Amino acid sequence: MATSVLWFRRDLRLADHPALLAAHAAAGEDDGRGGPGVVPLFVVDPALWEPAGPPRRAWLVRTGTCYAVGPGTVTNGSGDPYKVFTPFFKAWARHGWPAPAASPPKDLQWHGASGGPTSGSAPATDPPPDEPDLEGLELPDIGERAALTRWHAFLAGEVDGGGVTEYADRRDSPGVDGTTAMSAHLKYGEIHPRTMLADLSHRRGPGADSLRSELGWREFYADVLWHRPASAREYLRPEYAGMRYADPARSTTAREHLEAWQQGRTGYPFVDAGMRQLRATGWVHNRVRMVVASFLVKDLHVEWQHGARWFMRWLRDGDLASNQHGWQWVAGSGTDAAPYFRVFNPVSQGEKFDPDGTYVRRYVPELAHLAGKAAHAPWDVLDGYANGYPERIVDHAAERVEALARYAEIRG
Repeated sequence: MATSVLWFRRDLRLADHPALLAAHAAAGEDDGRGGPGVVPLFVVDPALWEPAGPPRRAWLVRTGTCYAVGPGTVTNGSGDPYKVFTPFFKAWARHGWPAPAASPPKDLQWHGASGGPTSGSAPATDPPPDEPDLEGLELPDIGERAALTRWHAFLAGEVDGGGVTEYADRRDSPGVDGTTAMSAHLKYGEIHPRTMLADLSHRRGPGADSLRSELGWREFYADVLWHRPASAREYLRPEYAGMRYADPARSTTAREHLEAWQQGRTGYPFVDAGMRQLRATGWVHNRVRMVVASFLVKDLHVEWQHGARWFMRWLRDGDLASNQHGWQWVAGSGTDAAPYFRVFNPVSQGEKFDPDGTYVRRYVPELAHLAGKAAHAPWDVLDGYANGYPERIVDHAAERVEALARYAEIRG
């Protein structure tokens, strides 16, 4: 019996895994010793391991692409990459993708480093010597089984937020369980997007349509980064590099503002709840990601790269393409860029998407005594600061005017 090696990368699963089927076939027929042998290999690359923060390291220790359509595949009629999401999404959907791969063979035997067969799932190996300190992180269940369990529950509507049928209405509400919670599972390939798209293929309605669109955004950002790799660090629209920004390396005030933002002590409850959720769970609700990013770039005037690095350190679903281009979108310098003059109001955003203050009170205990919308504006309540919550470090209205003035400068 031959033995083949399967290199696991961003595909840490057994189901819908073409490379696993190819490795099994390459190992040959069963010779009576338990089936074709496959040696699982995962390479811990220091270049990727070192910059990863505790959430992604912790999630990782516990043939094809990790996308439905490989980045660089979908182009316009001239053969050029798409620069705007909507035409990309239409072309991506027309292109289509393969059906999920067959189930793993039942006679599959994993072989360890010694060459001997093991039973059950892939053999465990010792974690890297600097296994991360979880620092109080609250991570959900990890792995392929957890991914499939969550996904099937979401499809069946067996989650608190109602699942796929309520997704379009509830995905913007951080106080409820209205999202798929699949981003980290997708990041590590514990489930493949084509599996999710296949399960959605016969579903109609706003929820399923919205979820397909969100998967499309993930593929679009991967395509943009594939064509423009420098955009992981540099402005996709270079004119924005000429804007006046506050430099934490040179300004004490800018450094203090950045640290207050990182610690969730800006004095704006919706922003602080998001930044504390990041540190507590290694994840932030997408609506809140936009608000906290806007606050850093347009209220504190700190360049988006500082925030993107902090997110990549702490996000358990930290995906380079989605993270960097999400930040560029907020900063006005990315694809489908939000107009720079769209400055998110951290108070009105909180009141709209967390109307009863549930999300804020969950992550900002200093405001637990404030009922309803009062949690979003403690300065308007007599005892709003009774439990030591910090006062606002900047005035949003004034900083919005300043942000627009800086934008006008680069517009000439």
